[in-house]
Amino acid sequence: MPSPVRDFVGGMAYLGRGLRVWATSPRLMLLGVIPAFIVGVVYVAAIVVLAVNLDTVVAWLTPFAAGWVEPWRAGIHLAVGVALIAAVVLLAVSTYAAVTLAVGDPFFERIWHGVEVRAGGAPAELDESVWRSLRRGLGNGIRLLVVAVLVAVFVFVVGLVPVVGPVAGPVIGAITGGWVLAIELSGYAFDARGLSLKERRRMLGARRARTLGFGVLTYVLFLVPLAGLALMPAAVAGATLLARDAVAGPGRSG
Repeated sequence: MPSPVRDFVGGMAYLGRGLRVWATSPRLMLLGVIPAFIVGVVYVAAIVVLAVNLDTVVAWLTPFAAGWVEPWRAGIHLAVGVALIAAVVLLAVSTYAAVTLAVGDPFFERIWHGVEVRAGGAPAELDESVWRSLRRGLGNGIRLLVVAVLVAVFVFVVGLVPVVGPVAGPVIGAITGGWVLAIELSGYAFDARGLSLKERRRMLGARRARTLGFGVLTYVLFLVPLAGLALMPAAVAGATLLARDAVAGPGRSG
């Protein structure tokens, strides 16, 4: 039986397979760069504004520490600052994928379909109305956004714990953020097979270590400046392959 570590590493390989699609279908993958760039510019601008005003925001969040003596005031400011950054990064990465997928839906749908066709056994087109499809997609997106916000709040609170918080917060953020990313990015493949968000979670959960391997690596690489431009199309391609194997059953391996 494969070990969790081996499964985790195997999950990371799905992103590598997605990146290889750049070599075989560069024009197809370039379609995904357009929405990734547009959304990325907005997100970077927002993060820069937060970074420039971080001291002011931290002071506003900790009015109770205004009269504290050093080093206690500096310590609480540092803890809150680190926790806030970890929570914002988690929320940014999680929502970046969701917003980019929404903005570039036609482009990423073509990438997903191209990967399905090349892999063989592409699902037949679902017989459902446009309104029902939009309603399902919007509902799934809202539920995932709520999860991302709740997790970001949790990461912020954990980050406030003395000593362990500054380390535990980002680590928990990477794990939970990776899980949310894997669920978001695999949506095309699951939706095309008529599978609900609940079924998506169940199937990916049955291969949790492999799913986290893909999601956590994607999450961490999204933190690299400009990496999201090339990574977003590859992540959709890799998530498609991950989803296909999850639907096929536990014995199927990437």
